[in-house]
Amino acid sequence: MVVACLVLSLGPGSLAIAEPQPAAPAQPYCYGEPSTPTADLSDLRAKFNSSNWMATLQAMYQRRWPSGQKLAIAQARDPNWNQFVETGSFEGFAESMMVAIHEETHMWDLDPSRTEWDDHTAAWINASLQMTGIPLYGGFPRREILPLITDDLSKDMDDIYLRDQEQGDYHLQGVTAELNAGLMGLPAVTVVQEYIKGIGASNARDIAATNLRYLLLYLRVAKADHADYWAKIKNEPKLRDLVLTEFLRTAYWLEKSAPYTGILGSPNADKITQQNYSPENISILQEFTGRKVRTDAQKNCTA
Repeated sequence: MVVACLVLSLGPGSLAIAEPQPAAPAQPYCYGEPSTPTADLSDLRAKFNSSNWMATLQAMYQRRWPSGQKLAIAQARDPNWNQFVETGSFEGFAESMMVAIHEETHMWDLDPSRTEWDDHTAAWINASLQMTGIPLYGGFPRREILPLITDDLSKDMDDIYLRDQEQGDYHLQGVTAELNAGLMGLPAVTVVQEYIKGIGASNARDIAATNLRYLLLYLRVAKADHADYWAKIKNEPKLRDLVLTEFLRTAYWLEKSAPYTGILGSPNADKITQQNYSPENISILQEFTGRKVRTDAQKNCTA
């Protein structure tokens, strides 16, 4: 972006035209969103039953994570909730939120009013930010990133999303959709972790770390093997903004959830995250977004 030329009159027959000036560098910023994971829920737990679960869900997140409350309000009439929400106990209910919020994020993001598959998409980020009209320009099958994965840290997900004949054929749409849903499912259980007694949310951190892995590797393969596609997406501001936001957001919620490894994830999540910050991955991220990111303790910030 350049500043428009300004024409100044200096007298009869005399004009001076200001030289175009480059835009000021973008200021550093950090991703964050409100959450109060210690807010009291004892009254909601005491009153919980199978008929008031939606009211409980909205009240629970109003106190602890407003982004979840706002999504629940937006999706309140979706009949698919019943497939995902456990209503037998408050503890089971809290545990089921990883899947429920993950899937309802898909429902919002991929609604036909906001997404045309492989053409453009949307992403519910948080209570105050929802990105829409993000061009995707098609892409290539995400299974093409498999040669860059040389370990078994994400094998369970690799088998589903990359090696499966149908899933492996999904393009950038599939990569961004799963990452965004995972970045809603993780905070959904992070803020209620003390109620989780089973294994229903035990891979929440792994899902976030692995899907970020897929996005970074997808960008690397795009640049290396699909030059025309790389040029298109690298020139798309909305997509660059989405990628940067999701990278910083992943760092933010992985840090917030780190004390609950074991309840919300396996040690592999941190090992994958370490690889996500390899020089090759940070280089492709910064080249694509045009922004430098911090790799110190404040990984949710740009430099």
